[in-house]
Parts: sequence; structure tokens; C-alpha cells
Amino acid sequence: MHKKITLKKVNSHRQTCEQFSPTRHLRAKVTKSNSHVPTRHAAAHALHAALPHTARRRSPRRSVQLGGPRSRVPGAAARNKSLAHGKENPKREQGSPVMARRALKLASLAAAASGIYLYGNKFMDPNDFGVVRVGRAIATTAVITYDYLTSLRNVPYGSEEYDFLKSQVHLRSAERLRELCCANRGTFIKVGQHLGALDYLLPEEYTRTLKVLHSQAPQSTRQEIEQVIREDLGKEIKELFVSFEDTPLGAASLAQVHKAVLQDGRTVAVKIQHPKVQAQSSKDIFLMEVLLLVVKQIFPDFEFMWLVEEAKKNLPLELDFLNEGRNAEKVAQMLKNFDFLKVPRIYWELSTRRVLLMEFMEGGQVNDKVYMEKNGIDVNEISRNLGKLYSEMIFVNGFVHCDPHPGNVLVKKCPDSGKAYIILLDHGLYQVLSESFRMDYCRLWQALIKADMKRVQKYSRRLGAGDLYPLFACMLTARSWESVNRGIDQSPVSASEDVEIRSNAAAYLPQITQLLNNVPRQMLLLLKTNDLLRGIESALHTRASASSFLNMSRCCIRAVSTYQRSKSHSLYRRIHISLTEALSLWQINLYELFLWLKGSRLGNWVIVFLSRMHHST
Repeated sequence: MHKKITLKKVNSHRQTCEQFSPTRHLRAKVTKSNSHVPTRHAAAHALHAALPHTARRRSPRRSVQLGGPRSRVPGAAARNKSLAHGKENPKREQGSPVMARRALKLASLAAAASGIYLYGNKFMDPNDFGVVRVGRAIATTAVITYDYLTSLRNVPYGSEEYDFLKSQVHLRSAERLRELCCANRGTFIKVGQHLGALDYLLPEEYTRTLKVLHSQAPQSTRQEIEQVIREDLGKEIKELFVSFEDTPLGAASLAQVHKAVLQDGRTVAVKIQHPKVQAQSSKDIFLMEVLLLVVKQIFPDFEFMWLVEEAKKNLPLELDFLNEGRNAEKVAQMLKNFDFLKVPRIYWELSTRRVLLMEFMEGGQVNDKVYMEKNGIDVNEISRNLGKLYSEMIFVNGFVHCDPHPGNVLVKKCPDSGKAYIILLDHGLYQVLSESFRMDYCRLWQALIKADMKRVQKYSRRLGAGDLYPLFACMLTARSWESVNRGIDQSPVSASEDVEIRSNAAAYLPQITQLLNNVPRQMLLLLKTNDLLRGIESALHTRASASSFLNMSRCCIRAVSTYQRSKSHSLYRRIHISLTEALSLWQINLYELFLWLKGSRLGNWVIVFLSRMHHST
């Protein structure tokens, strides 16, 4: 979130989200589709609009009363007899117009007072009204559901026309969902970003469309920022800072970051929560849950309740910036042996649940290959080091930073030493892995690297995949089943294989959603993290390199050996485990040396020399 962005880009964020107006869009849709949706109410409104004013006044009015139909002719003796047991009060009937006028006046005064109050308190944003947010969400869900129900109704399943139309519906629905996220903001953008990160799990139309939400989050105004700081820190901005940049370094779904200088001269990054997110988050999640349950009744294969469950669990943690500060300090201590890693220091004396002060760090985004080449940073080294970080977090420590999108991972070259380092930002979302889950996950990856299909099946089933273990293996590795069988470290991902995997995400969507509902909840954020890391590797053209699998293998061996030693009470057994671990790591180091020699000039010279020696003998 500390990434540098231009003023033009920052100013365009709000304009981009404002142009997505679901209300305007839906009005246009309804106007165009009235002829296709001949509902009784739509027809009645159309007829009412077509009638002249006088004809409307002469049209018969029906008023449903508890006692029966209301007579409009003088001398309603018959009606009075039929309502004799009701004991209708003539005075009350005569006074009803007066009461109606009084009620109308009171309602008007209440509305005017509410308007003045809201204006005076600067709460005129339509997003502050729950009915507006709910209305948008319901309308968007209804339009998307109707589109899926009607667009594919009479098309043969599996035909080219069906696949084409399905892709078009996916794209339209993704665009509507993006518009809804931009309009409702906050939690909706957070969930949209999560979906946009699932590159190899959701149809490409969705992931490609929703990815833009990472750079199109709305911004809070200067007045809103001042209000949050005043409420949480008890002081004005000018009392705390010598300077405070109005233009944020970056804006996200839940907060935005500003550069500032403290009174003692320290340059800091100030992360400030959007003021209305906290109040709206629980209601938004409940609304999403209700809508997903309704959609599931229409489409039984639609299994996305895992998304709501994850949001329920993780969003309160992400909204607590003190928790984020603790996570930052924990991971910095945990990975202190990696001298290429930088984690911003937290200034606790000026941090609260909604305001977080950190050491200011800047650099280029980790997927910016042009920036790295310009600054003399080795792309392969950065990719290897990032793989080391995440292998250590996942397999060894079981404490995983689960939001490594490019804005949260920066790179910079130290001008003094010339060493490139990785800056890890935004520590609000971490996944803690249980020991049993971590061991099963380690052994599954070991089996995948060795192409041991029996163990792949065994540990996939233990992680909840069941009979869908081949699909589960493909989801984890983002490789085809043929590549998994052959060995994922044997060849890099080809362009055709990548296209095949992405197309399969749409073809196997029901099975994928079934898997996501069956696997342990710990797996969900790992899958998202894997996809984000693959996206970075793809941008750097380092995906599926042999070195990444070697680092992963090292961490798996260390993790399993440490676990086995902790469970063993025999000295001989512990010594045997340690020797086996050392031998396995030595084999990996030897293989890595072979790969380095094979790819270097020295290695080529050695191979040529040995070849000539062989021929001469």
C-alpha cells in the first residue's frame, strides 16, 4: 500500500468508481427489457402512464378494507347493515381526511428535519443509507441471475454457441459485479478483490474484470481523515505532524495511506481506516450471505458460501489495525534470518484500532520488471527470495501473509551495499495453519514434486478433496493433470497449458466450488496466496522454475523432520531422522549446483571439456 502513484491516477480513482452507477445502469436495463418481462406491475405502470390525466382520475379505485369494499355512492345503508357487527364510527370516518393531512404534515416535517440533520452532519452520501446499498445489491443479483437463466435456456449444452454465450454472460455479470463493488465500496470491494485474485479457480472473465478493484478503491476526504485522527488520537493533524500529504500514497478497500513527518523529524506512513467501513461491514456480510443463499436455491451448483464464511472470520481482524501491527512484528521476528526482507517498524504510541503509524518505506512493485531492470535488480533473485519467504511461512512456521498482491510487496536496491531487498506491507490478513494440516500439506507437495500419485491421492483425500483429488492437484499447482503425472518440476508451464488451465476453470466451476466448500478453511487463503504468487511469477517470467521447487522441497523436508523428532522418544530414532534430513538436503544442494553449472558459462566449459576428454579416450 506504500506504492508511489501519480496524482493523475489518484484523482482518477473516484471518477472511475463514480462512472459505475448501478442505479443508472439498471434503469436503462429495465427500460429496454420491459417488453421481455411482462410482469403485472410493469404493465399496470405502463398503462397508467399512457392514460390522460382525466382518464386516470375517472378510473375505478379499489381499496381493500378489513370490512369489505368501500362504497363511494351516497346512502350506504346496505354496507352499514353488512358491517353492523363492525360498529363503524361515523365521526372517525369523517375525521379521516383531517388525520391524513396531519400525518402528511408530520411526515413532511420529519423528512425536512432529517434532511437538515444529515446535511449538517455531512452524511449526504447515499451509501450511508442501508436501503440504497441493499437495493443496489438486490437489483444487481437479480439482473445477473435473470441473465444466466434466460441467455442459456434454449442453447444445447456443450456446443460452441453455448460456450460463447456463457463467456458473454460471465463477462456481463463480472462487469455488473464490479460496478456494484465500486458503488457500495468497503466490504464489497474487499470481497471483489478476493475473487479477482483467484486466477486459476474462477472463470477468466471474472478474475480479469475484478482485478482492477486493486487500483480503483475509493478515497476518504481530508475532512473524514481529520475526523478519524481527532477521534482516535485526540489531536489535530497539525499538532501531530510537521507535514501531512493530502494525496494518499495508496487507497485500498478498508483504508488509505498518507506520507507524513512527525514533530521529531521521522518520516512515517499513516494508515487510516475509512470512517464508515466499520459500521457497514457486518451488515454488508449479512446481506451477501442472504443473497448467496437465495441464488443457491435457484442454482444448486452455486457453492460460494465459503466466501461469506471467510469474510465473517477475517474482516474483523483486518479492521483492527493493532492486530495488523502485532502481525508485522511477529513475522519480522520469525523471518529475521532473511537479510533481504524489510518489514516497516510500528510506532505504537500513535497507533489505534483505526490508525496505524509505520516506518515509511518506498520502492517499486514486485511485478514491475521495467523498474527492476532500470535499477539493476535481478528479477530471478527477487523471485527466488519471494519463494523462500513464502515456503518458510507456509511449511515451516504455519503463519502466512495472505495478501501478497503487487501493491503489498515492494522491491528496492540499497544504494550503499547494492543489495536488493523485499519490503512486505499490509499485515492485516494472516492464516495460522494447524500442525496436522501443515504436515499433510507438506507431504502432499513432496508427493507432487516427486510425481508420487499414490501419495498425492492419499494426502489430497486427507485434506478434503475426496474423489476430486486430480482436480485438487491441478488447482494447487496450476498445472494440467498430464504435467502433474509427469512431474511438475520436469518442464515449465507452456502458453498452451496456461490457456488450457484457465479454460478449465470455467468448465469445472461446479466441481471447483464443491472442493472449496469441502476443504479445510485454512486451505482457502492458501489457494488465494498461491494464485497471487503465480501472478507475480508470470509477470516476471520466472514461473515454475526449478529453483522454486527446490526451495519448497527444502522447507518441506525441514518441517517434516522437525515434526517427527518432536514426536519421537527414541534417541536412535531422532538421530536417524536428522541423518535422513541432512542427506535429503545435501541431495537438493547437489542438484541445485548441477542446474547452476548447466546454465552458466563455466558449466558449459566443463561439459565441453569432459566431452572432449571422453572422445579422446
